[in-house]
Amino acid sequence: MPHINPSSPIPVSPALADDVPPGGPPSVTGASRGRLLWICALAIGLGLLAGPVAKLLLMLIDFFTHLFFFGRLSFSPITPLDHTLGAWVIVVPVAGGLVIGLMARWGAKAIRGHGIPEAMEQVLTNESRIPARITFWKPLSSAISIGSGGPFGAEGPIIATGGALGSLVGQLLHISALERKILLAAGAAAGMAAVFSAPVSAVLLAVELLLFEFRGRSMVPVALAAATATGVRYVVLGTGEVFPMAAIEPALPAAVALYAVLGVLMGVLSVGVTRALYWIEDGFERLPVHWMWWPALGGLAVGLAGYVEPRVLGVGYELIQSILNVKLAIGTLVFLCLMKFLAWSIALGSGTSGGTLAPLFIIGGALGGCLGLLVSQALPSWSIDPGLAALVGMAAMFAGASRAFLTSVVFAIEVTHQPNALLPLLAGCATAYLLSTLCMRTTIMTEKITRRGVMVPAEYDSDPLAQITVEQVYSRSPVSLSRDERLEGVRAWLLDGSAQSHHQGFPVVDEEGHLQGVLTRRDLMALDTSDDAPVGGLIRRSPLVVTPEHTLREAADHMVRHNVGRLVVVLPDQPGHPIGMLTRSDILKAHRRRLEEGDRNPSVLMRAR
Repeated sequence: MPHINPSSPIPVSPALADDVPPGGPPSVTGASRGRLLWICALAIGLGLLAGPVAKLLLMLIDFFTHLFFFGRLSFSPITPLDHTLGAWVIVVPVAGGLVIGLMARWGAKAIRGHGIPEAMEQVLTNESRIPARITFWKPLSSAISIGSGGPFGAEGPIIATGGALGSLVGQLLHISALERKILLAAGAAAGMAAVFSAPVSAVLLAVELLLFEFRGRSMVPVALAAATATGVRYVVLGTGEVFPMAAIEPALPAAVALYAVLGVLMGVLSVGVTRALYWIEDGFERLPVHWMWWPALGGLAVGLAGYVEPRVLGVGYELIQSILNVKLAIGTLVFLCLMKFLAWSIALGSGTSGGTLAPLFIIGGALGGCLGLLVSQALPSWSIDPGLAALVGMAAMFAGASRAFLTSVVFAIEVTHQPNALLPLLAGCATAYLLSTLCMRTTIMTEKITRRGVMVPAEYDSDPLAQITVEQVYSRSPVSLSRDERLEGVRAWLLDGSAQSHHQGFPVVDEEGHLQGVLTRRDLMALDTSDDAPVGGLIRRSPLVVTPEHTLREAADHMVRHNVGRLVVVLPDQPGHPIGMLTRSDILKAHRRRLEEGDRNPSVLMRAR
């Protein structure tokens, strides 16, 4: 037994002392402040790297577009629209799919898909450890896929690459899993911000799809990474909007109502798009050929669609801008929407590499633009702006498919610099989110990993235990034992059935009332201990204490770390004198209050049929 000096005060355990000094718990102090500053510095470093990494990916896409469609070596910006291949264009995505299949088979299978679900899975199941090779293979495979005509956006691969880079830094530095998750999210946010000059929505995307929490210690590093990456983009590409469009006037109430109805439509369609995508993926799973060949089969669908409508090939950012600026007729919008959906869903379902945001924007924007044009012609007094309807359709489609509600609203404003679109966007994205939630449990981001048994948080509630302090629930005036008492008398007292003897744990003090340790009924009634032994001789560990200012979350975490069921409550300025006990039962009673507030029928978990 370690010697305990009776005259020296018992300190608050280190895991708690750093966060809660005398006088109340500040948000960050001591060593934790240093850790936060270190993580913030690493996040800023990721932000500085994100700009060049994003630029490199875009250059690789241009390089492979030149190579596949024009047979030349160049990094200059290019699209597949001006190719002169004729029907041979059908073969190009097939060739790209063959390369992707080989890379996935012999390089890294994790490059398959659009990247965000895979990053979510690593956060939820693997302590945010993304294999280092993904940092190389994901951008390369995505560049080949998109450069060979794949109808994907570059945002998914860049987010996945940034996340992999953040995870790699976290693994090399051997930091905690929580800190590694923050760096993964910071890298992902930095990648998105570097591409779209959208730092706020990048932070929100990290919160809604990767962090699964609203916590200052997590969000500050992510925000710094996104801000830094955006600053790098400003230096390299300027401060202009990514998708310029004509100025939007404030919407009238009738128009806002229409945008809300448009959101309902987008919510239903987003569910249909998600189910269709995974139905196609299931179809590929049933094919009697190895999955390595599936991307080539998906490329065949892309090639056929690209032969009929060349604008479905590639990233499609120019097409988004045309939709937002109402440069396409209704029939063209409908046809583009259909062809883009078929090419994208079949290609992505085949397991190739590419993003989802740009295709969803094109699909939702085309349908929103159609509705806007129809209503503006039929009801000119409503002052419907077809361009705004297209913007709402884009954002609402993404909100319904991904359930990243805040990200969708803010992203649409940041990439267009149209603050007057806020109210219509809120209405459309909120109704899309609502309908999607009512119609489908999972999302386009979570369906894949849910099928693998991964539980994804649906709501990011504040921790109820973090809102309650020990002061509110602990048991006062604890029943203490003297360290010099003999076991014979203590055992007789435990067996006589008095009210004070019913406790399961007792603090042990010396003759001056200084805390020495804690003993349980099991310790005291152990058969291998002599009745003549003093109570103090049974103490095997220093006491674990907590102060009234600590939260129940901190106290519960402390119990779990040390595998105990009770903590001694002490005052910060008198840590050697017990004033009470906090047990697991006390914490559960406090948690029960939160359940009773939210449950309509707390006594029934499931009704029998």
